Amino acid sequence: MHDPIIRISNLVYRRGIKVILDDVSLDIKRGSIVAIMGPSGVGKTTILRLISGKLYPNRGSVEVNGKQISKLSRSELYECRKDIGVLLQDGALFTDLTVFENIATPLREHTDLGEEDIRQRVTAKLKSVGLAGTGDLMPHSLSGGMARRVALARAVILNPKIVLFDEPMTGLDPIAMSTVGRLIRKTNDELGLTSVIVTHNVEQMKRLVDYCFILAGSQLIAEGSPQALMHNNEPAVDQFMHGRVEGPLSFDTAP
Repeated sequence: MHDPIIRISNLVYRRGIKVILDDVSLDIKRGSIVAIMGPSGVGKTTILRLISGKLYPNRGSVEVNGKQISKLSRSELYECRKDIGVLLQDGALFTDLTVFENIATPLREHTDLGEEDIRQRVTAKLKSVGLAGTGDLMPHSLSGGMARRVALARAVILNPKIVLFDEPMTGLDPIAMSTVGRLIRKTNDELGLTSVIVTHNVEQMKRLVDYCFILAGSQLIAEGSPQALMHNNEPAVDQFMHGRVEGPLSFDTAP
């Protein structure tokens, strides 16, 4: 149950001559909600792209369910990605499709299900995120919180083992933020998912996640439960977790 479903070992990733990630190793346990945190521009989203095989490391390895991503063939990677749901920062809904069709799209692309089965699955997922009866709405008529919940339903419609979240709380008001956070927790636990959340929202993560990794200066500088990291006295960790201006981390030079 709690063995690593994602294992990143001695990973180095460069963009041109710039080192984005330098000798980063981390294990993400099955069934957990994990946050990857740190200042802007430190490679948090890059890790999600490495996990999903959109990028490959210059050195080191990324294993998902025991499979080394960079060694998979194109067809094997395609199959592997069926077990990975993705929720992007703004939800990335198709603006010309209804809520129903947005959620149904992965089923149409990746399965041979008939229309009645698709209807039943989409209807059930909409109900599970508290949006029953909204299938005919267009994305432009949704609030930010509703759009994020539709995006979550779409991310889990194929029943993946892993869901990757890129700043899922950005732009939401406090109530919508809490609603989406609670829904991520509920969905993760009920479906037995493993959720990986890229964020810099310390307050929200304290209430949501089981474990955190903090990146800074291209390296992993700390890991642990949110509670343990709040009491970590290492200067860079203390500065980030408490939002202090003074400290070793420089925020004005982040890209």
